[in-house]
Amino acid sequence: MDTIQDLQEQLKSGKTTAEGLVQSALSKIDATKDLNAYISVLNERALARAKESDKRRAEGKTLGALDGIPVAVKDNMCLEGTRTTAASKILENFVAPYTATAIEKLEAAGAVIVGKTNMDEFAMGSSNETSYFGPVKNPLDSSRVPGGSSGGSAVAVASGTVPCALGSDTGGSIRQPAACTGVVGLKPTYGRVSRYGLLAYASSLDQIGPFGATVADCATLLSAICGIDPHDNTTSARPTEDFGAKLDAGIKGKVIGVPREYFGEGLDKDCKAAIEGMLKKMEAEGASLKEVSLPHISYAVSSYYIIATAEASSNLSRYDGVRYGYRSKDARKLFDLYAKSRSEGFGKEVQRRILLGSYVLSAGFYDAYYVQAQKVRRLITDDFNKAFESCDVIASPAMPGLPLKCGMNESDPMAVYLSDIYTVSLNLAGLPGVTVPCGMAGGLPVGLQWIGKPFMEADLLSVAAATESLNK
Repeated sequence: MDTIQDLQEQLKSGKTTAEGLVQSALSKIDATKDLNAYISVLNERALARAKESDKRRAEGKTLGALDGIPVAVKDNMCLEGTRTTAASKILENFVAPYTATAIEKLEAAGAVIVGKTNMDEFAMGSSNETSYFGPVKNPLDSSRVPGGSSGGSAVAVASGTVPCALGSDTGGSIRQPAACTGVVGLKPTYGRVSRYGLLAYASSLDQIGPFGATVADCATLLSAICGIDPHDNTTSARPTEDFGAKLDAGIKGKVIGVPREYFGEGLDKDCKAAIEGMLKKMEAEGASLKEVSLPHISYAVSSYYIIATAEASSNLSRYDGVRYGYRSKDARKLFDLYAKSRSEGFGKEVQRRILLGSYVLSAGFYDAYYVQAQKVRRLITDDFNKAFESCDVIASPAMPGLPLKCGMNESDPMAVYLSDIYTVSLNLAGLPGVTVPCGMAGGLPVGLQWIGKPFMEADLLSVAAATESLNK
């Protein structure tokens, strides 16, 4: 896989042009269309942007490390004048009237958006099999899923069509597919990146983040897209950083927290061996391992699905067949318009989560479920805060095992939900996390998840870069 740095060197040397890079990306997308990683390919728009980049380069006015670089974005982010579907029938023909801030920042840095990637419908799923446009295939093993919900973005990078891509992460939807496909995936601290223009699933959990062939690529993308946004009052006022500044810092003297709850029952033995093997390598490089405890982590999945579905039931109420999106042709009365448009437009998994969310918010169950889940959320956050008093970063599996077999979303949905067991807690606590390959098991890559302190992405990425170096 080519990296951003590889492509920039080719551009600087005159070996290729931005237009050449984009044409190559479009050709690769066409050659790998059986993977179903893209919903929309923006040929004409991308080539026009590439020509603008070449003109800037000829005039000596390049915009930075991303100028002329092909990038893919998940199809739940608005891009003005292009189709934005969230992989749902209800938005199959919706054309965005404005551009998401994260994409706007990418384009301001000269990046060329070549396509909108496939995903689980409205980002609800961990397999990328709930998409109205069909499942994405894992390029490493077609019998297994690529992970979700940002599976299309992960596969776009893993298959070499683009060096980097944007996804969104509500409960592991960047980190999990990165583990499944052997690429790097980063979920920033909540508030690092604006959610303006991201179609909401669960607003207090959603966060946009990058996929890359390398840790350095993720750092470059994050540096471009983060920052305060007047359109999103949850964004942090912290200044934009160069997140690649500490990539060569190494791990000597770092204290790595190892939660006892993460390395016990439920973790595949081969995946555990790969992760522990990497931790031993890091210890040999001067890091120290310290056991920590996250006593309430067993409640994370339950708490997550209550909070996420509650917020989803509210956020998705706007898709009613009246203002935009799919409208049932059989509706004769107002109630029928709502009921038929939503039941015909939403897939099974989305309907399931809306129903569950409506239930936990109902008058008789709000205190018993939703309020309790929010209390557990605070306890989990406190657990992480206490653990970080004695360590710099926390090591964790990204998944309990290898990528799931295709079809389990229908045959065993509970197993699919539990595949998020190591990732959802970071969204509940608002923490940054990055998944990086650390070894192999059964011929497939194993992802190691690094968990960092709030807004300490630069330090987190330095540990991820060390992992990457030791994995070569």
